[in-house]
Amino acid sequence: MAELATDVHQHVWPAGLLEALRRRSRPPRMKGWTLELAGEPAYDADAGDHDVDARARLAGEDGLDRVLVSLSSPLGIESLPGEEAAELLDAWHDGARELPAPFAAWAAAPLLEIDVAALERRLDEGFVGLQLPATTLADAAGYARVAPLLDALERRRRPLFVHPGPTAGGPGSDSGTVPPWWPAVVDYVAQMHVAWYAFRVHGRPRHPQLRVCFAMLAGLAPLHGERFAARAGDRSVVDPLVFLETSSYGPRAIDAVVRVNGIDPLVHGSDRPYSPPPLSGLGEAAELALRVTNPARLLHPEEV
Repeated sequence: MAELATDVHQHVWPAGLLEALRRRSRPPRMKGWTLELAGEPAYDADAGDHDVDARARLAGEDGLDRVLVSLSSPLGIESLPGEEAAELLDAWHDGARELPAPFAAWAAAPLLEIDVAALERRLDEGFVGLQLPATTLADAAGYARVAPLLDALERRRRPLFVHPGPTAGGPGSDSGTVPPWWPAVVDYVAQMHVAWYAFRVHGRPRHPQLRVCFAMLAGLAPLHGERFAARAGDRSVVDPLVFLETSSYGPRAIDAVVRVNGIDPLVHGSDRPYSPPPLSGLGEAAELALRVTNPARLLHPEEV
């Protein structure tokens, strides 16, 4: 297998998805280039961030051979009812499928009406795996709901990507006093922390062969292993099928997680256009592991 430098976590909004969001009369919707979500401050997007040609050139400048893009789960699209979800998800998949090299994409799925056949079709079309919001994977009921999707991933040997989901807003959200950074720094981190432990309790026992990648170092949940051991009477065991991507963290956090989990679970992710690509600060061998070797084991273990 060719060695491909990979970023497993970026976002690009295809034109069709933007048009579908602009047709909506309530969140999630776009008004021009302003994104309106339930529970988050309005976000003024930069049109240049979603210029596909410009982003492809940027990937080259970042030294990447492959960029995996995903539907941003905080939009809340997966949890919309019926036809609302279908219109936006179709727009996402149609646009993502047409993205040029170096882009590939994670599939998304409606959560109110589980459709395994639709996921199977997406995987056949070339989507690398499935992204689900952390808020869906927070408890036993959530895992029971999406079990058929996870069964399909396990059967097809495709990975799951756990990404932050919609927020309910922080303190003062009704009065508009929440700073714009609050969801990303507080809500998303808390969601990923919960998802990390919920997978241990509910996900792994039901899906023993599922490969899963947690965004943003799972909100640094792995660093709480000592507290887990003190309170649960058990130690944290490194799961060889669980991966952590590095978006929005830097050398200190990456080094700390490596000290707990080793280098093998970590994969490079940037969350562009929202964050610049992180550097591990651990040297060339570590960068090779993060960008090439470990993503290959996440995506194509049978070829490594």
